[in-house]
Amino acid sequence: MNIHEYQAKDILRKFGVATPPGYVAFTPDEAVAAAERLGKETGATMWVVKSQIHAGGRGKGGGVKLAKDVATVRAEATRMLGMQLITPQTGPQGQKVQKVFITEACDIARELYLGLLVDRATQRVTVMASTEGGVEIEEVAKTHPEKIIKVAIDPLTGLQPYHARDIAFGLGLQGKQVNKCVAFLTAMYKAFTQMDMAIVEINPLVVTTGDDVLALDAKIVFDDNALFRHADVAAMRDEAEEDPAEVEATKHELNYVRLEGNIGCMVNGAGLAMATMDIIKLYGGQPANFLDVGGGATKERVTTAFKIILRDKNVKAILVNIFGGIMRCDIIAEGVIAAAKEVSLKVPLVVRLEGTNVDLGKKILAESGLPILSADNLADAAEKVVSTLKMKAA
Repeated sequence: MNIHEYQAKDILRKFGVATPPGYVAFTPDEAVAAAERLGKETGATMWVVKSQIHAGGRGKGGGVKLAKDVATVRAEATRMLGMQLITPQTGPQGQKVQKVFITEACDIARELYLGLLVDRATQRVTVMASTEGGVEIEEVAKTHPEKIIKVAIDPLTGLQPYHARDIAFGLGLQGKQVNKCVAFLTAMYKAFTQMDMAIVEINPLVVTTGDDVLALDAKIVFDDNALFRHADVAAMRDEAEEDPAEVEATKHELNYVRLEGNIGCMVNGAGLAMATMDIIKLYGGQPANFLDVGGGATKERVTTAFKIILRDKNVKAILVNIFGGIMRCDIIAEGVIAAAKEVSLKVPLVVRLEGTNVDLGKKILAESGLPILSADNLADAAEKVVSTLKMKAA
């Protein structure tokens, strides 16, 4: 689950991570009030107005602006609120700005990068740091991999002071900057582990002219599987920032991610779903989604899955690929038929069933009277759905 920058900073600040003070605003009047409040509390005379959307690169789209007076704070907040902000991460459609973050400006001497993530290769929390702050870390990894510092943390010992010092020295910090970086990273690691984060990125991490080390920006992604332990975090979810179909899927315990192709996929099991998308591409097609109905899918859940898939107007065919282990193939077949009838399915449908009660499942599909193409295996299913689309296009 993603959260906004202002929410991320609130969480990090509670663990002792140093961040510039700021307040969220939903209207220009609230933005002005936030700037005036900061002026009284910290003596701020310059502010930064930052649009709040679930995407990076906001500055490139005009979503981050420096304001040297309160009138400029109002003008920029008025301009940003309600705008469709387009960044390299939003795609051409952009995302609507519904809130802005007013924060105190600071004198920046250096911009760095600092992140924590779970490295699946080492199965450890890993610190990533770079002197190339303010730049997408993926671009740094591609063009200057030597500028990325990685330190894997042993889960038995956790982050130790020497780890943090190694990072600080690797970033070229000196004097009291080193101790401040050690305190910063220690607090950041504590927040990461205690709050079940999947990723936390500080980009940029800045060193000020006064030798302070601050999180100028913050991105946090939480492990969805651990949200039951953090009701306060789950309450931060902003559904307005998410695809409505993905929100609906979550409510029905479906794992759905919209993609850019035209072949809808309904599969049980994340690994099988990935394999299904891969083989569709192998045969020349493009998957329109990732959709895992789970091991205990019911007829109702299958019907909902069909409806969600068909919300995407780009879907021109559907491939259902089910391995019946916990889930019986006859139940899936009944669900597929019920769904096809309920939604008045008008696109080609290819179904591949394997596992428990597979013969009964195939019999139910064959006797349904619906134009369902049955496949013997995954390769056959992919070939049939792709060739059906090609014939339809011709």
